[in-house]
Amino acid sequence: MRVLVVEDERKTAAFIRSALEAEHIAVDVCHNGPDALTAATGVSFDAVVLDIMLPGQDGLSVLRQLRQRRNRTPVLLLSARGEVNDRVEGLNIGADDYLAKPFVLAELVARLRALVRRGNEPKPQLLRVADLTLDTLTRQARRGETAFDLAAREYRLLEFLMRSAGRVCGRMTILEKVWDYNFDPGTNIVDVYIRRLREKIDADFEHKLLHTVRGEGYVLKEGK
Repeated sequence: MRVLVVEDERKTAAFIRSALEAEHIAVDVCHNGPDALTAATGVSFDAVVLDIMLPGQDGLSVLRQLRQRRNRTPVLLLSARGEVNDRVEGLNIGADDYLAKPFVLAELVARLRALVRRGNEPKPQLLRVADLTLDTLTRQARRGETAFDLAAREYRLLEFLMRSAGRVCGRMTILEKVWDYNFDPGTNIVDVYIRRLREKIDADFEHKLLHTVRGEGYVLKEGK
């Protein structure tokens, strides 16, 4: 397991490196945005720990460019506790998880292992609901002949809904399965991602697949 840590506070970066290396995880460290983008696109990492506030180029800009280049490496954002809007934006543009500073190093290690483990789980390659398909090997989604590009979290949400096709999924269940949260983070992040997913898989099609069950949650199925 190899992780890229991007943190401009050198003491914090050193603490993270020590904690990860104690778990026999190889660690590369960058202290600014441009170096992080170069490293992340030039080397294959299992995960990236990315601080939002960075010199040269902020973490959200780095993340956005990685996703635009179709780099799907799992990204764990680090942010100051008050940066709620930045965390939401980060999740919207493709971050896989976040931790607010100050954090417990053991939790950071556990979250990284969970991110990498999810990527390594063997699962059926092709999922199908009506004319919607999702190739879990290439992460390519299609509805009929129309292909969709999915950000990392959009992919996880669609995969979960397709594997749960026909069952109503509540917001807390989605937070637990897609974001690994066992608590409500106090944002409307699930609704934001449902809306983004609808724009891709339903907006241009007569028959809708992603339905809201008022007071309960969401369900992916054919028909009303």
